[in-house]
Amino acid sequence: MVINAIDILTDDLAATKKFYAGVLGFRTGKEDTNSIAFVAGHTMLTFIKPTQLRPQYHFAFNIPFNKLNDALAWAASKFGLIKIVGDELVANFDSWNAKAFYFFDNNGNILEFIARYDLSNHSDRSFSSSSIQSISEIGIVTDDPLQLADALSKENDIPVFEKGSRTTQFVTLGDDNGLLIIVATNRTWYPTEQPAGKYYTKISMNIHGRQKEITVN
Repeated sequence: MVINAIDILTDDLAATKKFYAGVLGFRTGKEDTNSIAFVAGHTMLTFIKPTQLRPQYHFAFNIPFNKLNDALAWAASKFGLIKIVGDELVANFDSWNAKAFYFFDNNGNILEFIARYDLSNHSDRSFSSSSIQSISEIGIVTDDPLQLADALSKENDIPVFEKGSRTTQFVTLGDDNGLLIIVATNRTWYPTEQPAGKYYTKISMNIHGRQKEITVN
């Protein structure tokens, strides 16, 4: 599954542009008084000005599997990183065969750079914003993760992630290229104590060669 585009909310378009274009170095796409888009690898990330304040999300970017340390150094030179345990910055997901680190954007969204060792995405270039390949995870918050996961899987032919979990609090759909992380309302987003809240999210995906679009609130 490939995530082609994500639309989410921000209550500060100017600060969001400063972070994503100025700090992360993403190329901007369409921009108007109510929205701004950024090119994140092959995913278009669009922020829309909401009526509600301080919407907060979690999403992850795939990076080349051999560039985790380079990406860590690059990121640490630009913004603070979220500690996992003690002073440790890298989370090791053995069952996913992946490692990741986390940071906040200007909106308080929890962002993640993840290296997935089962993907053939080796790079010989020095790490930069152009090394970011796509948004590979987007968090979806609901009161009943199992019910929503079953509905999305059935309606869109999205498989349950074979490496992931399926509980009343946490379900993963998709694959290493694109994942829907479906969690229960107020479950904390790892590795923080930030409770998960329900906010407008639109996701455009390519699943088995077919274009699909889902919207949640």
